[in-house]
Amino acid sequence: MSLIAPLDRLRLPVIGSPLFIISNPALVIAQCKAGIMGSFPALNARPQALLDEWLHQITEELAAWNRANPDRPAAPYAVNQIVHRSNDRLEADMATCAKWQVPVVITSLGAREEVNRAVQSWGGITLHDIIDDRFARKAIEKGANGLIAVAAGAGGHAGRQSPFALVQEIRQWFDGPLALSGAMATGEAVLAAQALGADLAYIGSAFIATDEANAAEAYKQEIVASKAADIVYSDLFTGVWGNYLRGSIERAGLDPDNLPKGDLSTMNFGGNAGAKAWRDIWGSGQGIGAVDAVLPAAELVARIGREYVAALERVRALPAPIL
Repeated sequence: MSLIAPLDRLRLPVIGSPLFIISNPALVIAQCKAGIMGSFPALNARPQALLDEWLHQITEELAAWNRANPDRPAAPYAVNQIVHRSNDRLEADMATCAKWQVPVVITSLGAREEVNRAVQSWGGITLHDIIDDRFARKAIEKGANGLIAVAAGAGGHAGRQSPFALVQEIRQWFDGPLALSGAMATGEAVLAAQALGADLAYIGSAFIATDEANAAEAYKQEIVASKAADIVYSDLFTGVWGNYLRGSIERAGLDPDNLPKGDLSTMNFGGNAGAKAWRDIWGSGQGIGAVDAVLPAAELVARIGREYVAALERVRALPAPIL
């Protein structure tokens, strides 16, 4: 398998996933300078006119970095678009992305042919996030260039399937770009994703605990202090199944072990007055046991890179199998 441009310009095979509210230009720029793809949801730029300013800032700062560092160019960036019909900003946000010729658009909550065609018309590519093989096939049929397989343990809205099962089924028929999401926060996990058959690791929760992230300090510290056992899987908060920090649920006055079932009418609400998903009920994946400090994003990427190289060396030192 070989990656298509611009995915082949990453120094480390990692995409920093778009984190609702949290991802901002400072985080994206730091990730790209460090050699991984940074991304953010278009809806994080509020009001809509701010999206133009963000893309201007990202484009100019990365271009300046590349001029000053020709031997270590920045990785490309991505914008996440919610393509569900309920997103009344999609048309305006897509027009802004077209103006800046965003290199990668990550699409979520439905695959739409016209969105894929639009991105490809300016030379960009689309990656669509999916939770099972059925949705993966639909995304490719509708023209997506690649896929993001969201497996069990991922932060925020997450699937239920093992990454082994999910990647295995997709690779039986699709040989294009494939990123894997789900409980990854180390270089070893990045290498494991590639061993499974993915091209890239899709890492989000670890970047919440970075200096650049637009998250409350208490949120960052809870990421540092928590482990996999502190993650609760529920559909109460948005009507879609997702993973959340136990402590934030408890502070909202709810029992994490006895949450009622949700539906789409609960979107943005935490089941009691004033508690909203993402703002008060904090999303996180199961991989945060590897996060032990709040760091600059560049330091986190450097640590993952060192772990990746060390893991690769260990694998190379293993005895050859007798077949």
